[in-house]
Amino acid sequence: MKDIALILGIRPDVIRASKIIKLINKSENIDFDFIWSGQHYSDNMKDVFFNQLNVPTPDYEFNIDNKNDATTVSSIINETYNHLENHKYKAVMFLGDTNTVMGSIGVAQHNIPIIHIEGCMRSYDWRMPEEKYRKIIDHLSDRIYSYLPSYKKQGLNEGISESIIKVTGNPIVDILEDFKDLFSTGEQYLNEKVKKFINDEEYILVTCHRRENIFNARSLENIVNLVNSANNKVLFAMGYSTQRQIKEYGLCFNDNVLVIDPIGYLEFIYLLQKSNYCISDSGTVVEEACVLGIPSIQMRYSTERPEVYEVGSSIKFDPTSENHNFNEIHMNAFDLNNVEWTHPFGNGLSSQLIVDDLIDLNINNKFNMHNKENYDFDISRSFLK
Repeated sequence: MKDIALILGIRPDVIRASKIIKLINKSENIDFDFIWSGQHYSDNMKDVFFNQLNVPTPDYEFNIDNKNDATTVSSIINETYNHLENHKYKAVMFLGDTNTVMGSIGVAQHNIPIIHIEGCMRSYDWRMPEEKYRKIIDHLSDRIYSYLPSYKKQGLNEGISESIIKVTGNPIVDILEDFKDLFSTGEQYLNEKVKKFINDEEYILVTCHRRENIFNARSLENIVNLVNSANNKVLFAMGYSTQRQIKEYGLCFNDNVLVIDPIGYLEFIYLLQKSNYCISDSGTVVEEACVLGIPSIQMRYSTERPEVYEVGSSIKFDPTSENHNFNEIHMNAFDLNNVEWTHPFGNGLSSQLIVDDLIDLNINNKFNMHNKENYDFDISRSFLK
């Protein structure tokens, strides 16, 4: 029996978990398996992230059906359940809020304790698939690592026991600090077309991947109009699904916009640090920009990370709205370059705090936190004397 299985499925989660994986590997007190769910199934991009971050390749990889969300989730549950039929663990750990964390249902069916990194984040927007996933895994979990006290409070408000939730700070801060010297090497991974396009000039970096943005013609048109209204050069690192939808809707970019395929992490952070500001619908990218002191425009109707607005590092752009002053949006983002803020995401010790707690739970056999004594209220009426 191994102590822990860590199941990840998308590249941003590999980034966030990379130091945790390394610390666990160095520890003599935890024996674990790393499992790839297959939610992000572009092998070349997945391997780039593993190599650049020096993350070991997974011990196991699931074979799932990515035809749509329903087939992805159901096959992840099934693959997780079947894996646990043949491999035993004291606990299974997930990170984030995507389809992959629904594997926790398969874990729960085996009555194996569940650990959730990035717990109790809430947008309170039920249109978001992730909001439903967060709720489910948090209420199944025996240990939740929340990044901020405000997130913990959200979990407590839902009746999750205080003993289950531990505030750690955000591991993305650890990664950005640990790799800061390596990010300067990101330029070597850029192709000549990108280097020539930038040519030491000011530019804006853009990403867009969320389903509610790219599969809604009006929202995607608003995003293209926002990008086209920029006075600077724009470098748009665009995923393949977004590229397909741009083509399907017949949308076009101005000559000052260069669309490129997805890139690795080192070159992305290199480009982010050099940009005037970024435009993105990615919560992770907006967090990274906040930590690095780069202004951002967040293209989302709602967010589970309102802290970026509260500290003043980001402004909101709602792609679902009909009325936009695109020039004003760009001016406001540019003006944030003159604003100083302190990011709220922690001190770079999050990964170590998480691993230290995992070691304690493992050594003392305390993974199961759904015992009668773990509840913050009287549940005796549900049990026979």
